[in-house]
Amino acid sequence: MQKLLFIYNPTSGKGRVVEGLPSILDVFTKSGWLTTAYPTQCKGDAVRAVRELAPQYDRVVCAGGDGTLSETVAGLMELAEPPLLGYIPFGSTNDCAVNLDLPKVPTQAASIAAGAGIPRSSDIGKLNGHPFVYVAAFGAFTQVAYDTPQDLKNTFGHLAYIVEGIASLPTITPFHVRVEYDGKELEDDFFFGMVSNAYSIGGIRRPNSESVVLDDGLFEVDLIKKPVSLADVADGFQTLLAQSPTSAGARIHFQASHMVFTCEHPIPWTIDGEYGGSQRVNEVVNCRRALNIICGK
Repeated sequence: MQKLLFIYNPTSGKGRVVEGLPSILDVFTKSGWLTTAYPTQCKGDAVRAVRELAPQYDRVVCAGGDGTLSETVAGLMELAEPPLLGYIPFGSTNDCAVNLDLPKVPTQAASIAAGAGIPRSSDIGKLNGHPFVYVAAFGAFTQVAYDTPQDLKNTFGHLAYIVEGIASLPTITPFHVRVEYDGKELEDDFFFGMVSNAYSIGGIRRPNSESVVLDDGLFEVDLIKKPVSLADVADGFQTLLAQSPTSAGARIHFQASHMVFTCEHPIPWTIDGEYGGSQRVNEVVNCRRALNIICGK
């Protein structure tokens, strides 16, 4: 009998992971897996648990929000031969569930992770050596994701991010950044920057998502120039949802596999919705097809 390591965050999704645990384990058992369940104890615990335990297992499945998946990926990225990864989404946003075409019903997602799904090669990013699954960002609103209290996320979901985002408007400060990417360079004042490999970000599916390829070794990079007024803030974010992926107005868009962002002052980043550190020089690298992750189709 093959062995499966099940990593789950007991606080994700209003605690629904714990409620659904018996049904999920039953799905694994019926699919022929001998399962070890590990509830994470604190932030960063999934990284350690996966790093230490995963080499003994044939498959790793994690359950929780995007942050839990991100930590699990970080642990797998430390292994020479990482096992296949499955995911059961339980968080408040679950962008990764959209990217992997996973259902919202936990037992259905568990069935996909246990064997009904299709393994797919996936690019994994690194910000200053720290792995991320689908997005790294700096500037306006990025602090919202990791500063919003968990109980507010659980109660209000996406509304929590909107409320906190509006409250952050008066604190928006642009960064003067030099961006070096794949042999090219640009420099300007930016109030938002995003490096992503995703169809959905912040719970919103990008209209131009058909142009995104998750294993081509390239990131989608979006930079929004310094706004003149609050109306420019709204206009800038509207360009992120434009049908065309090309640069327009306040938005600069390009694809790249390697970037270096340099600023006179440390830039706070968020990676997969969690705090990613603050440095003057930040390197982002695409690790092409670094992991095999099970998707729905």
